Amino acid sequence: MKFRRWAEWTQLGLVAAMFLAGSLAWTSAPDRIPIHWGADGTVDRYGGKLEGLLGLPAFALLLYLLLRYMPRIDPGRANYQSFVGAYAWFRTAIIGFFAALYGVVLYVTFGGSVNMSQLMPHVLGVFLIIIGPLMGKIRPNWFIGIRTPWTLSSKIAWVRTHRLGGWLFTALGVAFILATSIFGPSSLKILLVAIVGLVVTLAVYSWFVWKDDPEKVAPADTAPAGGDQD
Repeated sequence: MKFRRWAEWTQLGLVAAMFLAGSLAWTSAPDRIPIHWGADGTVDRYGGKLEGLLGLPAFALLLYLLLRYMPRIDPGRANYQSFVGAYAWFRTAIIGFFAALYGVVLYVTFGGSVNMSQLMPHVLGVFLIIIGPLMGKIRPNWFIGIRTPWTLSSKIAWVRTHRLGGWLFTALGVAFILATSIFGPSSLKILLVAIVGLVVTLAVYSWFVWKDDPEKVAPADTAPAGGDQD
């Protein structure tokens, strides 16, 4: 699989920038670093410098390596070449999400004031809007995408479910931004219900498409052996 060079450099640049920022902040940062916020948007857990300044960069590096080399062990690795561009954007969006989160952590660490219950839905909304158009381009694999028993055993179910999922992800991302902008954090409970509804909708839809696919296949070792009878 040939990776997009721009994506590799962008992701590595983001990870390197996180480590560099953490290193530069080490001497002047307080001993207690905010690392978790509650539903009300206030900090409810602090960590030491090691965890607070290097935890997220280390996680981002691990995630980069995992997503970079995961296709090599995927039984469906031959399919990755058909959506290599979408996969590059998908990986970059994920690393960018954690880089943005780390920037917020540093901002709050040095005295900045942020309402996380207002900010994070916006960040998540932007993330969903970015990956929404990519979903319809992802082809069957075992690691990323909408993996239900029916999408994994029917290519038609996979493609159609991901196309619908792309539209729904984008719509949900817009809803996250608009709802929290207009109604504030009080809309989060409704948005969580919307996420559950999206998951259920996609699962049910994939079953309906799978049911009508004449070329669907049974999962490995579940089809009865030819000629065997009870």
